[in-house]
Amino acid sequence: MDSWVRFNAQSQAKERVIRAAQYACTLLGHTLQKGGSMAELHRTVSQLEAHMSMTRKLLRLGNSVEALEAAKRAIHLSDGVLRLCLTLSHLNRAMYFVCDNVLWAGKVGLVSKLDQHKWSQRSFRYYLFALILNLTRDVYELRLLIEHEGPYRPSKPPCSPSTTLSSRSTPATSARICRKLHLLMTVLYSNPPLLLDLLKNGCDLFIPLDRLGIYPTGSGFVGACGLVSSVLSILTVVHPWLKLKP
Repeated sequence: MDSWVRFNAQSQAKERVIRAAQYACTLLGHTLQKGGSMAELHRTVSQLEAHMSMTRKLLRLGNSVEALEAAKRAIHLSDGVLRLCLTLSHLNRAMYFVCDNVLWAGKVGLVSKLDQHKWSQRSFRYYLFALILNLTRDVYELRLLIEHEGPYRPSKPPCSPSTTLSSRSTPATSARICRKLHLLMTVLYSNPPLLLDLLKNGCDLFIPLDRLGIYPTGSGFVGACGLVSSVLSILTVVHPWLKLKP
């Protein structure tokens, strides 16, 4: 099992590079279509994107095993919130990969009469649930770090006895918001792995929302979000210390 996980990790690195290229093609295709470029060029880019999608599906064969192994590790975490979020997230990822594998089998003809739309929607639902859980985990860790930095204790602003309540409250509220934002930025700046994970999951969230029709944004925006999140994922492979743990 350990050998398979190590082999799968190498495949995932290649998959992330191909993912970045795929979403770059998505963004380029949208740009070409919007710019009224030659139909043949747009068709070539679309075909290249489809080929990369199939290659990614091939590289993701067996990723459900790695996701289940990650869920087995996460279930032993001491923090209850992290244990719940990460375990359920990995289980949803495992189901997403299973659906993805079924889709691949259908596209290459191994499974006949497969309802690809139904399986695609099902896979994106699992993907969406996993991302929501990942973002919940990120927000929870961010809250813990902010509390660790020290709770905000607003100092009473100086004011004269003749100052009205409304005139005092507006500057005090603005100062409180500025201090909270400064604390938030300080915490994120001091924790690059958490910042990258938040950005990556935030970008990825728009992909299933668009594909499921919950919040349609268009292929151009989806391509840009997918490209950004893919580049951030590649950074965590090149620099492992940037990967959020556990």
